[in-house]
Amino acid sequence: MKSVLVTGAKGQLGKSISDFVVNYPDLDFTFKDKSQLDISNPLDVNKEFSSSTYDYCINCAAYTNVDQAEINPELADKINAKGVKNLALACKENKVILVHISTDYVFDGDKTQPYTVGDKPNPINVYGKSKLKGELIIQETLNSFYIVRTSWLYHKSYGKNFYKRIIEKAKAGEILRVTDTQKGCPTNASNLAVYVLNLIDQNTTPFGILHFTDNEAMTWFDFAKIIIRNEGLDCEVRVLDKKKSFGGARRPSNSVLG
Repeated sequence: MKSVLVTGAKGQLGKSISDFVVNYPDLDFTFKDKSQLDISNPLDVNKEFSSSTYDYCINCAAYTNVDQAEINPELADKINAKGVKNLALACKENKVILVHISTDYVFDGDKTQPYTVGDKPNPINVYGKSKLKGELIIQETLNSFYIVRTSWLYHKSYGKNFYKRIIEKAKAGEILRVTDTQKGCPTNASNLAVYVLNLIDQNTTPFGILHFTDNEAMTWFDFAKIIIRNEGLDCEVRVLDKKKSFGGARRPSNSVLG
């Protein structure tokens, strides 16, 4: 039986993974949230890895507030880069395979076609830069790892995400104004969870960088309309005035992952 540590257990991906563990009887899971394991604290990480024997570590812990990262880059770096370094070093010391979740925002969005794993990253915001630093640290530290890039992650019940915000605003009777200048692939956290669990359970995929999305490219405006239709809500969705800012951080116009 393989022993699996899951960090960031209270996030939408961590909770989604916990939903499916019953389907993987050959995997033994330990879930740790931030209060139980702060990956930015090397003492916490070393203590956890030295007190238990793990075969895999799925790192779902991350700082994901793209706009706030511009205001507080130190916090984004603390978790997305330094925290990842702590995990990578512990995995190396204890011969643990790291499965790390990364992002489409490591790319600049200038490419018109979907980004492949061979494309050179060039992040245009602090969040993306901090996530790329984490990726590079893993590649410099470990030989046995998976970096799984995903995009526009959401869950209808867990976490703070676009899907839930759209529903909340629609139910509050608001007219939705959503940008159509950014294109990506919305990805259900449950689907990503199953992909990651299969990756470990089947143990047939070569180590390295992988891309996983739900594979349907669209704009945020398109996605908002789909959400409203799926939920059977009566709400008007308008294109956001391009003169108005979508947020504090620059975002890639095309972050579709191939």
